[in-house]
Amino acid sequence: MASEDPRTVRLTSPMLKAVSHPLRRRILELMHEDVPRRAADLAELVGAPANSVSFHLRQLAGAGLIVEAPEHARDRRDRVWMAAGSGYTIPTPPTPASPEDELVLRSFMDQEALDLHDLVARVTAWAPDWGSGRDTTPRAAIQTGLVELTQEDVRWLSDTLQEVMSQAVERSRRPAEEPRRLWRLVAILADDSLPAPGETTPDPQETTRDA
Repeated sequence: MASEDPRTVRLTSPMLKAVSHPLRRRILELMHEDVPRRAADLAELVGAPANSVSFHLRQLAGAGLIVEAPEHARDRRDRVWMAAGSGYTIPTPPTPASPEDELVLRSFMDQEALDLHDLVARVTAWAPDWGSGRDTTPRAAIQTGLVELTQEDVRWLSDTLQEVMSQAVERSRRPAEEPRRLWRLVAILADDSLPAPGETTPDPQETTRDA
């Protein structure tokens, strides 16, 4: 939906299979094309053993999602990694997934749904503690709303949100006086007429004519 960066990596079936593992998805979300990462650095961030992270890094590299960055290595034994591109995108029109790839894509999106459900459950469980003052540390923020938009408006909003998230990544690289924690950033734009799973997607033209 956003204007695609030519450096964006289009996820293939092998890539989608590689990120079916929850730890690999978490590792990949921490990778950026201009930020070198070592297994030890990532292990500290994700709370996993360095040898386990090293294994998953090799799996991600084998799928083409990340690349080695020897120019940042201290010596021959030092393995440094960076993202293979500026971001990742699933297959979309005009080059949609093949029927075989669609099965893998559905599995990937099912896992994404579980991850989002877990995140929302944790945030909504915490919100009463924040509202009552039992927890005075800001730990989440949710903004929701309904607004009438054209497709051009949606593309503009999608691009704007992507730019804001990129700016947040840039800010995270600046020196800071206070310690940083990992925050999960999620942006979802959805046509409010999207059907529930198993129902038929409405034709936008029919919706327009009915209006």
